[in-house]
Amino acid sequence: MREATFDEVAFLVAAGYCETTREENDMSDEANNTNEAIEAATFRRLLAHLEAHKEVQNIDLMNLAAFCRNCLAKWYRAAADERGVTLSDPEARERIYGMPYPEWKALYQSEKPADPTNSKP
Repeated sequence: MREATFDEVAFLVAAGYCETTREENDMSDEANNTNEAIEAATFRRLLAHLEAHKEVQNIDLMNLAAFCRNCLAKWYRAAADERGVTLSDPEARERIYGMPYPEWKALYQSEKPADPTNSKP
């Protein structure tokens, strides 16, 4: 007989089919903390990568990946809000951009490329 996975046990507990022991709860808390630490490290690495590649424009990110630095700032602010932490849009953007957004924009944002569909022959 195989052991149940964490997700299977979590489902059964949530559905009321079984109870967990204190030890199991501690293990799931530890797993959750580890998962959150990994996610946080991944997020920091993403920010560092974007910081190192300022040549990548937000419009390029949006066109290729359907998100940009501004999306990350909005998600960051929403996550803070869910946890009772109040952040303004400029504060969230500064966390993502590593500096005030107007400063980053002046230093690194290039002009929007011409739309090839609007060019006249």
